[in-house]
Amino acid sequence: MATTNDLKNGMTLKLDGGELWSVQEFQHVKPGKGGAFVRTKLKNVTSGKVVDKTFNAGIKVETANVDRRDMQYLYHDGDSFVFMDNDTFDQLNVPQDVVGDAANYLLESAVVTVATYEGNPLYVELPAAVELVISQTDPGVQGDRSTGGTKPATLETGAVVQVPLFITTGEKIKVDTRSGDYLGRVN
Repeated sequence: MATTNDLKNGMTLKLDGGELWSVQEFQHVKPGKGGAFVRTKLKNVTSGKVVDKTFNAGIKVETANVDRRDMQYLYHDGDSFVFMDNDTFDQLNVPQDVVGDAANYLLESAVVTVATYEGNPLYVELPAAVELVISQTDPGVQGDRSTGGTKPATLETGAVVQVPLFITTGEKIKVDTRSGDYLGRVN
């Protein structure tokens, strides 16, 4: 248990009958009239839904001990992904629906953060950007290089991103894992 005065970004709270919520933002407000309160923006850990919630200052809230560990992605096995803890070498099967869109940017041996609560995987957190090789894209036409247009490119993971016309098959690019945007070439 913690009080609302102890809230920090990234902290996980157990509210509304056991649902886990991550604190995205918080603000202590002390109006001229009335008691102080804490305005928060909370994100549901499992569904990703974001809500605004206000607490009176000093109220006790239940915190959840979410274990976040760096794990190495080993392989895809049927409907789950297998990760290995880099410290203990224990393997963890994470269901496909928990991995979600992160699967578009996962390469074997990539190190990601896996969050678990009471042994159950909650989510997989990728680095902000990853470097991937383009496995297929249409060739750019001579003279198209200055128009600023884009074309679809298939990455080695199977994900499709929009890239500038001058990018060719076999090039390594940097991709934003949150939005799927092209960030640039990698030399």
